[in-house]
Amino acid sequence: MSEGTLYDEVWERHRVTTLPTGQDQLFVGLHLIHEVTSPQAFGMLRERDLEVAYPGLTHATVDHIVPTADQDRPYADDAAEEMMAELEANVREAGIEFSHPDSGDQGIVHVIGPEQGLTQPGKTIVCGDSHTSTHGAFGALAFGIGTSQIRDVLATGTVAMEKRRVRKIRVDGELGAGVEAKDVVLEIVRRLGTEGGVGYVYEYAGEAIDNLGMEGRMSICNMSIEGGARAGYVEPDETTYEWLRETDYFRARPEKFDELKPYWESIRSDDDAEYDDVVTIDATELVPVVTWGTTPAQGVGVTEPIPAPEALPEDKQDTARRAQEHMRVEPGETMDGYPVDVAFLGSCTNARLPDLRRAARIVEGREVHPDVRALVVPGSQRVQRAAEAEGLREIFEDAGFDWRNAGCSMCLGMNEDQLEGDEACASSSNRNFVGRQGSKDGRTVLMNPQMVAAAAVSGEVTDVRELQEVTTV
Repeated sequence: MSEGTLYDEVWERHRVTTLPTGQDQLFVGLHLIHEVTSPQAFGMLRERDLEVAYPGLTHATVDHIVPTADQDRPYADDAAEEMMAELEANVREAGIEFSHPDSGDQGIVHVIGPEQGLTQPGKTIVCGDSHTSTHGAFGALAFGIGTSQIRDVLATGTVAMEKRRVRKIRVDGELGAGVEAKDVVLEIVRRLGTEGGVGYVYEYAGEAIDNLGMEGRMSICNMSIEGGARAGYVEPDETTYEWLRETDYFRARPEKFDELKPYWESIRSDDDAEYDDVVTIDATELVPVVTWGTTPAQGVGVTEPIPAPEALPEDKQDTARRAQEHMRVEPGETMDGYPVDVAFLGSCTNARLPDLRRAARIVEGREVHPDVRALVVPGSQRVQRAAEAEGLREIFEDAGFDWRNAGCSMCLGMNEDQLEGDEACASSSNRNFVGRQGSKDGRTVLMNPQMVAAAAVSGEVTDVRELQEVTTV
């Protein structure tokens, strides 16, 4: 097992005891909740006449079911209104801070935590959402948990977990034009597979990771779960500290920032840390990656040929055949030129302000293809306001995009934003499973935000490097 890694250090600092099951009981530094996975857990507390142990370490938002077009209450969808009303009642009764839509701070849970300064290095963070791994970008240990674990955290402030191995993934060299953090993680998942990370957490390092902004690091950690890893993290550095310094939380508490920074600087892997595995990737060889199939691992460079199923490991061949049939692609073809009907720019992977800026540079001066339905869904109300202040909304709307309110939107289709029939979608989200975006016949092609913008204006998957104003992240 690993020794001396950030994971080992933070784990030990939060370990309360080792349980008879062999699991460790960890104290939770931040518990994020939303409307979909928390109602049952609150119900379990009421059945046992228990209260929330640490409401001050708990924070709520609404994201999965919230409409992104008409947000007038009651919501048009009865189930969405019911979940929203129950969340409102639960947080009010427990005294939990709530980023309600009326607050101006609402948004996707993995966007609002970092932007509000709640996510910090060295914390243990849990949420009833698999993409909680996002918060590891700050040097936190962040895990998605199930409903019974949500109950346990609400009641005790702790969670029982098994310790995992640590794989260090070094991405050395500089990323080329048009290649983003999203391409890095899609390449990692492609190489290691959707089950390659089972039993591991991933530590991301190397020049390409160090050069990323916090948004890019969050994108990579966000999709750790797509590779089967329990979590992913990046060691905190000056980029991390400057992000935190500018959050409202620390602007109002500069003395708190000065107090915590020495601790944050101590949260890192030892020079002689031992890892269970090390993987190295040459960033200079990476190109924009898009998916051709129905798992995030079924990806390929945009101009590279789609693999023949028989060229893949035997246990992957049947899945590949079914995926190619569903996506209507053939081995040997490239995804460059694949027709799309929808372009979706959003999700907890790629809906932060820099994501929207890069996409807007591709869109500016162009028009959405007449056969494409395009929408932009900011990751939070703060992102939405900042983007509008910069004129990004105007750029997108002038091009023909539909500018929406903050929420998860078409990433998982638990609201009105869904694919229809067999539509093909160029998506900046994190999953391309069959039915993920609301239609069992829908087809999802994952890609970076600039690539989504290029597809929107071209009407087909397009190598963004062929367009002007291509940037790196």
